[in-house]
Amino acid sequence: MTEPSYHHGDLRRAIMAAAVGAITESGPASWSLRELARRAGVSHAAPAHHFGDKTGLLTAVAAEGYALFADALERAGDDFYDVGIAYVRFAVDHRAHFEVIFRPELYRADDPEVAAARQRANQVLARGARSVAPGRAEGDQTAAIAAWSIVHGFAHLWLSGAFPDGLGDDPEAAAGPVIRLLFTD
Repeated sequence: MTEPSYHHGDLRRAIMAAAVGAITESGPASWSLRELARRAGVSHAAPAHHFGDKTGLLTAVAAEGYALFADALERAGDDFYDVGIAYVRFAVDHRAHFEVIFRPELYRADDPEVAAARQRANQVLARGARSVAPGRAEGDQTAAIAAWSIVHGFAHLWLSGAFPDGLGDDPEAAAGPVIRLLFTD
């Protein structure tokens, strides 16, 4: 048997992909950098070299996750119904990132990349929330918090399998009526 090759075109990307895979399988806390190195086929020192420690790696995952999240929300436009559906779709399609970005105790929340991407996502959510409560004062965040709570709660309940049987297997189809019901007059 030959030894695994430690040469990669993009070690950082390979380690990030291994982390996303591990998080998808077992959550954001139950793996080690050494395990990720083995999974990625790189030297055991490579993750520490590129990210410093597990918190550094999770910070990179959070930055990437928030950027992907902001992109998905921006593509949805300004209508909260579409933004809400995009939110749920992101949670299902990017579960590992979703699980990390909403656990700021796992990463360096003050990281500039994380903060910039988080701000982009928050701006889209705020615009969408204003579409469901257009008469609210500019600084009133009540509608935004309510809208965010609904879609985040739905996404979390969907991912945890907590909904009753019979809801179907399409998270977007299941979320649509909930979003419409709660934000129509």
